[in-house]
Amino acid sequence: MDVAIAGSHGLIGSALVADLLARGDTVRRLVRRGAAPSDGTGTPGVRDVLWDPRTGELDPATLEGVDAVVNLAGAGIGDHRWTAAYKQTLLGSRTTTTSLLARTVARLDDPPVLVNSSAVGAYGSRKDEVLTEASTRGDDFLAGLVKAWENATTPASDAGARVVWLRSGLVLAPEDGALGKLLPLLRLGLGGPLGSGRQWWSWITLTDEVAAIRHVIGADVDGPVNAVAPEPTTNRELTRALAQALHRPAVLAVPRFALRIAVGQFADDLVASQRVVPGVLSRTGFSWTHASPQDAARWVVEANEVSAPR
Repeated sequence: MDVAIAGSHGLIGSALVADLLARGDTVRRLVRRGAAPSDGTGTPGVRDVLWDPRTGELDPATLEGVDAVVNLAGAGIGDHRWTAAYKQTLLGSRTTTTSLLARTVARLDDPPVLVNSSAVGAYGSRKDEVLTEASTRGDDFLAGLVKAWENATTPASDAGARVVWLRSGLVLAPEDGALGKLLPLLRLGLGGPLGSGRQWWSWITLTDEVAAIRHVIGADVDGPVNAVAPEPTTNRELTRALAQALHRPAVLAVPRFALRIAVGQFADDLVASQRVVPGVLSRTGFSWTHASPQDAARWVVEANEVSAPR
């Protein structure tokens, strides 16, 4: 395959690039001017394509012949407090990039599939309700953000391109990702459930997230696809699985007010309950490497130990 990727230097993008190259595929990384050599020098199988979402710079000719465009670009949800200004950054960093990619795909003679990153935040916090791709949208900030993000793909779908909204859950990885701050605390025996711990967390490991992207590129699917493991679990259960893999206790719960003090409004997302199931992935034959929280916890801990500096 020949795959163009926006957001190729992030957690998921870097893993996807490495995976595609290992399989003998080629990659076109969308990079901003001055960020990298325009010819991808030094990385066999990689070509760097210049773009600038702020000015609308992206030559359609640079995407001719690709099999898929994967959009993973966007400011980090948990990188900063959700001030009014940062909320605009979260929104603009997604809609501006997505709109430019969708318009460019629409201009191609043979539009490739557009796999657009999205999130289970689309559904809002729904307590114990089981959520599928057919479930209604939520009405909180993140649900509104996701709606605008997904709507920005409209030019591509209107032009006949197949468009997938990959609604990812919490992406678990040995470093960074959803566990970037929690894992070191658990290793010290200082971590525990967040808030009540009863909220449902729908998660996926980085390995399976990358595999899901490859899957939807080739599968006959469009619209929303929940990129989550087949076993949603509560925050308490996931934390316990990680602690057990580390051979540490996980009894020090972090109350909601403390989360609010530490991370501001983002705390609402950490204690939101989203029991999301992967209907489309299951129906189209996707196979998970890490299907249970115990599988995921063991992989995260073992991989983290291997990568840790000696």
